[in-house]
Amino acid sequence: MSARESGLKDAGIAISEATVSDFFALLKPRVMALAVFTAFVGLMVAPGAMNPVIAVIAIGAIAVGAGAAGALNMWYDADIDALMSRTSKRPVPSGRVTPGEALGFGLVLSVLAIMTLGVLVGWLAASLLAFTIFFYVVIYTMWLKRSTPQNIVIGGAAGALPPVIGWAAATGAVGVESLVLFLIIFLWTPPHFWALALFKIGDYAAAGIPMMPNVAGQVSTRRQIFVYSLILAPIGVLPWPFGFASGLYGIVSAALGAGFIWHAWKLLVDKSWVEGREMKRAKALFAYSILYLFAIFAVLLADTVAMRAVMPAGN
Repeated sequence: MSARESGLKDAGIAISEATVSDFFALLKPRVMALAVFTAFVGLMVAPGAMNPVIAVIAIGAIAVGAGAAGALNMWYDADIDALMSRTSKRPVPSGRVTPGEALGFGLVLSVLAIMTLGVLVGWLAASLLAFTIFFYVVIYTMWLKRSTPQNIVIGGAAGALPPVIGWAAATGAVGVESLVLFLIIFLWTPPHFWALALFKIGDYAAAGIPMMPNVAGQVSTRRQIFVYSLILAPIGVLPWPFGFASGLYGIVSAALGAGFIWHAWKLLVDKSWVEGREMKRAKALFAYSILYLFAIFAVLLADTVAMRAVMPAGN
């Protein structure tokens, strides 16, 4: 500590010791990256041409908004994050960032993202971004997460909105196609997080969070994961019959959905957890679910680019 910093501390003036990397961690970069990617696909799949500069601004604002929501989530959840091995080293519970810093950081970024998107891109997209941040922070984090095992089912709507925001940024409207993309993520969220909750059941119990395995039990959770996989698989194919993806996308998405069902089935019939062994099937499904969502949207993006590239030749 420098003499100047020491003098300021002696005078009762607090100095933040947080680093840039600590504030970056507040943004939940992994979660933010997936939200930004799905928003980008929503923007790219939308009909019409968008100015590249405006498109970059839109995606940047959505990224900042997603990060802001993550920071506000970490601010409010610092008490339970400290109790779980998966989250105890986050910036706020570890003491690297104070709760006040996290709150201020999240609020400033929220306003910046919403106003930038509204002024430079469109107020419908900005309103959807504002609603997403509100829903994730207030409805999910402050209310649902600690009160009901359906927390991730209802709260999953926040994570499913980015492609709708991207579509609205490109078109100024909310098309049925963007709602299909919303539905894919919305139905993907429960089996994804319940798989995580199965092998982190002790963490959630210690923090007092009513995740499905802790409330309904492992058998019921595995059954619900399998049911969700049966619904998700055909929904993932919908961009093809709805006409904004080709038959190739339909084949690939169907194969990805079959893989999801297979992993969910293996988890359903797996009995190793009864003997206290590692939940390899739950971990495998969790890993596959991440691959599934990324692949579905990546294939849709590639399919859109390919179809637009050959469209002039077909005309």
